[in-house]
Amino acid sequence: MTDTTHRTRIPRDREHDYTREMADKRQAFVAERTGAGLDHIRRYSFDPAVLPGNIENFTGVAQVPIGLAGPLTLRGEHAQGDFFVPLATTEGTLVASYNRGMRVLGESGGIRTTVVDDHMQRAPAFILDDALQAREFGRWVDEHLDEIRAAAESTTRSGRLTYIGQHQIGPLRYLRVNYTTGDAAGQNMTGKATLAACEWIRANHPDHPRFVLSGAIDTDKKHSQINMLMTRGKRVVAEATIPKEVLRRLTGVDTRELFEYRQIGMAGSFMSGAAYNGAHAANGLTALFIATGQDVANVSESHSGVTYTQLLENGDYYWSTTLTSLIVATYGGGTGLPTQRECLELLGCYGAGKVQKFAEICAGVVLAGDVSLTSAILAGDWVTSHDALGRNR
Repeated sequence: MTDTTHRTRIPRDREHDYTREMADKRQAFVAERTGAGLDHIRRYSFDPAVLPGNIENFTGVAQVPIGLAGPLTLRGEHAQGDFFVPLATTEGTLVASYNRGMRVLGESGGIRTTVVDDHMQRAPAFILDDALQAREFGRWVDEHLDEIRAAAESTTRSGRLTYIGQHQIGPLRYLRVNYTTGDAAGQNMTGKATLAACEWIRANHPDHPRFVLSGAIDTDKKHSQINMLMTRGKRVVAEATIPKEVLRRLTGVDTRELFEYRQIGMAGSFMSGAAYNGAHAANGLTALFIATGQDVANVSESHSGVTYTQLLENGDYYWSTTLTSLIVATYGGGTGLPTQRECLELLGCYGAGKVQKFAEICAGVVLAGDVSLTSAILAGDWVTSHDALGRNR
């Protein structure tokens, strides 16, 4: 058995841990014990003093190459004009594929983008004695919504409690507390606000019920059907009409072939229980998230969505992608770190008042990727393009 009281500890300094000196000590520590060379991990351009709140035991950096795709032409409510999109990835063909999709959509007049809903949740569960008591507790919550809202919003400058959804199982009453969170993604913000709300409820309800802060129906960093239906983060639509001639000229695919394949893909997605019925939302979102300092684990929720298309009477093709649970930020978290901030600034999306714009860009990127990948499957160049661009040996 291992004596945990004598285990080797990673070097730390309570007062001066975010310094180059401490990073050097950790690099030497791990190199001595593993024999691994850290020549690239140890090279970085920023002061470690900017990192508190973003990482612990800072030792170096993971350098992910960034490629530009674009221009992405958007005609949204918040994102308007041409954007050159930074995509951080190690997957050959990804940038080239998204770049081609952006060209098709640009020559089709651009992408219309709309944010149609915005909610971030924390979902506590209250434990009552029986089902009747739990039901009546829910009614009490509805009657005291203003006081609960005041308790929650006392903890935040930008978060606003919009409504509380309720669900019951036996003696358990789940409260799905919904907020808008400004330009932050808001998971931590809503956690703190909901804790204050729950403590107010426990102190003021006659039964002083017990609660757990998350009853798991907020499904943080897990895909779920409830979030597809009721939104988590931003619900954003990207849509375009692709002329038949443009698609044929740039991809070699006819719009009728595209619509036929849509029926095949819909059936396959339904049969497999996929979280997204388009070609692939996660590829572009992950690359964009890494480049811009998003919490990459949120791709597990953010990639879910629904594609809806129509073959128009004149042969042109209407194509829309609705991302139902897009969790993004332009302020806080990793967005202010030096390289991530540069990528957001490249898009004109760093700081306050920019998150809706960034959400529209994300949706436009996903639509561009779907156009390109679907066309590649139909044109027969899906495999050959990976052979040409995606084989680094």
